Amino acid sequence: MIQIQNVTRSFGSTLAVNNVSLVIKKGDLFGLLGPNGAGKSTLINVIIGLLKADSGEVSFSGFDGIVDRREIKKILGLVPQDYAFYLNYSAEENVRFFAGLYGLRGKALTKAVGKALDFTGLGRDNKKPARTYSGGMKRRLNIACGIAHDPEIIVLDEPTVGIDPQSRNHILRSVENLKHQGRTIIYTTHYMEEAENICSEIAIMDKGKIIAQGTQEQLKQMIQDSFRIIFYLKRPQAVDLEPFLKIPGVKYAEYRELVLTITSEVGISNLNHLTEEINRQQIILANIKSDSPSLETVFLTLTGRSLRD
Repeated sequence: MIQIQNVTRSFGSTLAVNNVSLVIKKGDLFGLLGPNGAGKSTLINVIIGLLKADSGEVSFSGFDGIVDRREIKKILGLVPQDYAFYLNYSAEENVRFFAGLYGLRGKALTKAVGKALDFTGLGRDNKKPARTYSGGMKRRLNIACGIAHDPEIIVLDEPTVGIDPQSRNHILRSVENLKHQGRTIIYTTHYMEEAENICSEIAIMDKGKIIAQGTQEQLKQMIQDSFRIIFYLKRPQAVDLEPFLKIPGVKYAEYRELVLTITSEVGISNLNHLTEEINRQQIILANIKSDSPSLETVFLTLTGRSLRD
C-alpha cells in the first residue's frame, strides 16, 4: 500500500502539488490523470523520492518514506516518459546494467535479464543497438529496464506516447499482466481510452489538487446530469466553438479530428439549436450520435479542458 498524506511541493511562487492525500492499495492499477501542468509529474517525483516534499509524507507498505529510502528503492520500479537507457548499448546490455544497479549478480542477474526481455517481447532482438529500434521497441525496452529487478511497485509515466497501435496494445497487455502478477502500478497517460480499459482506480488531478478519485463508475456518477452529442464531420473544416457554448444547456464543446463533441445538461432540449448552428456554419456531417457520460466527459466537466490540452 502507498499512503500519501497532505503532500505539498512548490517551486518558488508556483504551488505544483497542493496538500494531496491518496491511498493506493496493494495490487491496484491506479490511473493518475490530469492536463498538462496539473502537477502529476511533480507528485510522482515526490512519491519515488526524486523530489522532497515541502510538507506531508509518503509511506510504502509500512516503510517510512524518508528513513527507509534505501529499502524502498528495492521495491520501486520507474518507467519514465523519456527514454532512460543507452542508445549505443543493446537491449540485453541495457537491462543487465540497470538490473545490476539493484545488486543482482551471476545467475540471478542473467535470469532477471532474460525474464524482463521475454516479458516485453524483446528476447529475439536483444543484441541490436537500441538506436536501431522502432519507437515501440524503445518503449518496451524502457519498461524492461524498469522492471528487471522485479519490483513490487511500478510507476509508468506515459509509457505508450508516440507509438503505433500494435506496440501500444502489446504494452497495455504487458501492464495488465503485471497487475495480474500482483504488482501495484501507478499509470499516467494522455490517452483516456487506456485509463478506461486497464485502470481499476483513477484519480483526476488539476492545478495541484486531486479533484476526484474512484472507480470509473463512481466517477461517472458524479456527472449524471450530463450527456454528450457527437457530430462526425465528413471532411476537415474550421469550426467555431463559441456559438455552441452560448446555446442553453451546453457545458463544453470540443472539436478534434473530424469529431465535434458537445457536452450538455440532461433535461434541456437543445438539439434543434445545435443543428441550426451546424447549418449556419455549413458543417457537413457524416453521422450524429448521443451517449451517456464517459470518463472523457467526467474529465471535461471537472477540469474544463481535454486530457491532451
